[in-house]
Amino acid sequence: MSWWSILAIYVLVWIFVAFVMLPFGVRTHEEMGKELTPGQAESAPANFRPGKLALRAAGIAAVLTAIWVLNWEMGWITRESFDFMLPPSQRG
Repeated sequence: MSWWSILAIYVLVWIFVAFVMLPFGVRTHEEMGKELTPGQAESAPANFRPGKLALRAAGIAAVLTAIWVLNWEMGWITRESFDFMLPPSQRG
């Protein structure tokens, strides 16, 4: 697998992980006991830290991408692993 492919997979996994992690650990102003700014939505986060989110997503994405590449190279799980999806005449 080329480095460009690995980089593309990493970026896609990073984006997916970052979006999945967005709602975790975020609290509203009411939950933290802070005062709302006039015109601010009540559901707006009070402790959103995008840098911390990006670093966590980078670490998780690196691990998941490494597992993906190792599986690609070692062939642990292949299409043949899902032979229940093949027509009966092609099952081994």
